[in-house]
Amino acid sequence: MAQNPEGNPHGYRTVLMARFSALGDVAMTIPVIYSVCRCYPDVSFVMVTRPSMTTMFVNSPDNLVTVAADVKKDYDGVGGIRRLCAELVQTYKPDVFVDLHNVLRTRLMSVFLRLSGVPTARIFKPRAKRRALTRKHNKVMLPLVSQRARYREAFFKAGLPINDCFDGLYHGRSSADPALFAAITAPKPEGCRWIGIAPFAAHAGKVYPPEQMEKVLALLQARADQEPGLRIFLFGGGASEQRVLEDWAARFPAATSLAGKRYGFPAELALINHLDVMLTMDSANMHMAAIAGAPTVSIWGATHPYCGFKGWRQTDESTVQLPLSCRPCSVFGDKPCMRGDLLCLTAIRPENVYNKIIQVLQT
Repeated sequence: MAQNPEGNPHGYRTVLMARFSALGDVAMTIPVIYSVCRCYPDVSFVMVTRPSMTTMFVNSPDNLVTVAADVKKDYDGVGGIRRLCAELVQTYKPDVFVDLHNVLRTRLMSVFLRLSGVPTARIFKPRAKRRALTRKHNKVMLPLVSQRARYREAFFKAGLPINDCFDGLYHGRSSADPALFAAITAPKPEGCRWIGIAPFAAHAGKVYPPEQMEKVLALLQARADQEPGLRIFLFGGGASEQRVLEDWAARFPAATSLAGKRYGFPAELALINHLDVMLTMDSANMHMAAIAGAPTVSIWGATHPYCGFKGWRQTDESTVQLPLSCRPCSVFGDKPCMRGDLLCLTAIRPENVYNKIIQVLQT
């Protein structure tokens, strides 16, 4: 286990952390949290997050505990946050709190924890630089510090400098136990190749048009007709996504839809570890695929890798994007398109996406 050469000068016994959303941001904490746990094996780390996200922390270090806190139901409002902090202090007796979110809820946690004698450190959000990068005129097209680096900076502020010792959830490709995804499919036969596609995201500015993604699928199906061992797994969430993916799976024999099946993060992450390539948007699926160890191709529209949210160890060569002067117009893809036509996505040719996938398959 890698330890930090500077040791534990503050003598911490327990470090409390919190990040409640979004799914991709929580996934981005994992390389940093696993690293800090391995750098300080004599310290207990307690990560507080939403109940739906705790199972994402698979193969976690022995000194990491994940705590599910429903801040919209069980711990809603100022009174709920106060009660959550009191329970955390009583149960874990933290020596320091690292706020990995920096929103009203976690700032309230900082206040209540400081009142209990717990010092705090907080992630910095470069709001002014983000506005300069995404404004309509006079953009400052300079890459921002990555979100993972900002998480590391928050631990540094708390007196916990980190060596990067994260090597993926499964310590290598195709190393997850196939039994973990047995409910989805049998183990991958020798010589077969598996492709994952996660075509949706939370906001329209990040979603490649479904009719164009369908053309990508048609190209992949034509290749699968010549290569019987080629399979495509479709990842999605809500009811509308499920309808689209099930329709595609019905029309493209090589495709299998996972939408609506509720296999859970442990099963899906293990399956992703065995993929030969994963196609995603700038989305939570991009981050989960990256930490699971799958070679990842990502499509970027209204957003841009310069905003600091590239997948773990993802390179510029593995991204698909257009050099439009209006990009990026949003950090999160949630703003209306300045042009009104989402050209940043609609002008990406399906053949280009397909070729990028094949390029990764052939490496």
